[in-house]
Order: sequence, then C-alpha cells, then structure tokens
Amino acid sequence: MIRVLVADDQALVRAGVRMLLQAAGGMEVVGEAVDGAEAVRLAAQLTPDVILMDLRMPRVDGLEAARRILAAAPSARIVVLTTFAEDANVYAALRAGALGFLVKDDEPERMVDAVRRAAIGEQLLAPSVLRRVVERALAAEDVRAEAAPAAHLTDRELDVLTLLGSGLSNNEIAELLHVGVTTVKTHVGAVTEKLGLRNRIQAAVVAHRMGLVDAHFRPITRPAP
Repeated sequence: MIRVLVADDQALVRAGVRMLLQAAGGMEVVGEAVDGAEAVRLAAQLTPDVILMDLRMPRVDGLEAARRILAAAPSARIVVLTTFAEDANVYAALRAGALGFLVKDDEPERMVDAVRRAAIGEQLLAPSVLRRVVERALAAEDVRAEAAPAAHLTDRELDVLTLLGSGLSNNEIAELLHVGVTTVKTHVGAVTEKLGLRNRIQAAVVAHRMGLVDAHFRPITRPAP
C-alpha cells in the first residue's frame, strides 16, 4: 500500500485526490495538509511514501515546504501540483529535489501513474522539461555542482552521467548503451549517490559544468555502447 500525504489549501482538491487514489487501489491518503507548515509537520510525523504538494498555499507555500521537507529528509518523494506548468516555482521545486510535477487539469490517470512511479523513486519529467530545468539552473547558478571528482565514477557511470546531461530518459540511455533499463536505473542511483546529488536534474547540471555536454545538450565525447 502506497501511503500518500496531500497538501493543498482547497478542500475540494484534497477530497478529489483522496477519492481518485482510493478508487485506483493500492494507495491510501494518510494525511491532508491545508498549508505548507502543516505539510512539513505531517511529513515528519507520518513519513508518507509520496507527498503531493500544491505550490500556492497560505502561510508557507509549497516551494518552501518542499525545501524544508527535503532538507530534513533528502529521500522524501515529492510531486508538485500546480495550475500553470510554466510557474517558475515549479522549476525551483524540481531543482530542490522534487521528483516531478502535475498540472491540476491533467488526466486523472496521470496522477495515479505519477504516484505509483514516485513511490519507487522514478523521476516524472519528460526530457524536454528536464532540459528547460537544466537551462534555468545553469543560468541561475543555484544548483549544487560541487560534486566529488569524476575519478569516483566508473567509466560506465561517466557515460550515464554524460547522457543524463543530454536530457535523455532511462529508456533512451538503455538503448544507446545496449543495456537494460534496470541497469541504467542502478547506474543513475550510483552516480547521484557518489556525487552527493538528489536527482537526475542536479546530475545533468553537473554533467554540463564538468564539460561532458555542450550548450546544445550534445555529448562532447560519445559514450561507447
């Protein structure tokens, strides 16, 4: 059973999410927060598997709540809820470590799928979105890039880091390297752990700053299959 915390200041939204997830099966809403401050408190108290976090809430907004939760529990799995996909706070939340985002008028099936994927730690970003996030992060110079030396990575992990910097999905990386998707996920996990990063967004930024990828998101040296 996937345990979910829903943080949204609108009671109707919270009720709708609860009904949707319960109807889908295998998921349970264990807590509801009406603002970011309550979300931080309930996240610590309930340790849910997934947190659905609205960005626009009173007192403490979703971005600040996400930052506080991730500072206390870096492995927390947060999916941002927003009305506008181009909201700058969406990108800030993703850079802070959120797994992905959902626009509130997305199809209900997308939310169900997002919760299930987030529960296993899978990032919910299309490659095109990842590229926009990386571009904003590079321009803002506010994503951690003081990574451990590349010597800590194996050759294959360095290949994967390069392809992450190109904005490729796990499936695309697996196809290029002629390995399974599960193997790619293992390498991505090793890369982020060794470099002290929270997610593939920060890994992609590091790849750019290490000179593995050019400004057009193309590998400087093509990884060998």
